[in-house]
Amino acid sequence: MTTDPQKLLLLDTPSLYFRAFYGVPESVTAPDGMPVNAVRGLIDMIAMLVREHSPGELVACMDADWRPAFRVAAIPSYKAHRLAADGGEEVPDTLAPQVPVIERVLDAAGIARVGVPGYEADDVMGTFTARARGPVDIVTGDRDMFQLVDDARPVRVLYTARGVKNLQIVDEAAVSARYGVPGRSYADFAVLRGDPSDGLPGVAGIGDKTAAALITRFGSLEALVTALDDGAGDLPAGQRAKLAAARDYLRAAPAVVRVAHDAPVPELDLSLPAAPRDPEALDALAERYGLRGPLKRLSAVL
Repeated sequence: MTTDPQKLLLLDTPSLYFRAFYGVPESVTAPDGMPVNAVRGLIDMIAMLVREHSPGELVACMDADWRPAFRVAAIPSYKAHRLAADGGEEVPDTLAPQVPVIERVLDAAGIARVGVPGYEADDVMGTFTARARGPVDIVTGDRDMFQLVDDARPVRVLYTARGVKNLQIVDEAAVSARYGVPGRSYADFAVLRGDPSDGLPGVAGIGDKTAAALITRFGSLEALVTALDDGAGDLPAGQRAKLAAARDYLRAAPAVVRVAHDAPVPELDLSLPAAPRDPEALDALAERYGLRGPLKRLSAVL
């Protein structure tokens, strides 16, 4: 497959290393017995994604802040169920030590790795998508990224729910077929429906079909709330009561669901590295953590 020099591949790196951790056995270890299943799994995922999708540019997007203050201020329940006792994110004991190794491998290989203080990987992906000059593929297991899908550019999501070897290519037709709204309306739809995995309650009594019907009818969440406030729109009494009871939530939640398009992401060279940035460091990591096979496969595709 020919590489498209303007095609940008964005990796939701935390989503991918969690998937690798649970998909590769913990019996995969470094010579000293430390589990490296997430490290090896992620390296092989990146190699496969680059080989099969032939981007000219690649970014490993990171969570510099997995639960940003601006989202918690809007909806205090946001990701609250994933808080550890120390206030950080609950991460399996054998995964936590692998994350710094992943970061060192990406840096030594020369793959752009970007996290922005106060923002999630979602916001980094949203900002790079807004800046991109050419087509964008976003690799993630997070449905919130469907809000970025745009056939005109094009922006697609390579959705990992069935695994990285069985990616679902999500374009506008796929979002519309599954949810009854276009990609640009997915965030508004998600506010109404809610998302328990992120601690987002949604509007009580409003499910997928009603949420899609309301967004389709009014065009946007903002127009729906305006109609609710003005007593307009001929809403059935039951729906009006449910929406009125959630009015404060409807005003606050968009700040949580919508990804940033203007996070202070640094200007970087995003090109696929033709050679490792630090070959000696990469060789030392390969030796220390038993990564020669995966890094050889990655080097071959880069």
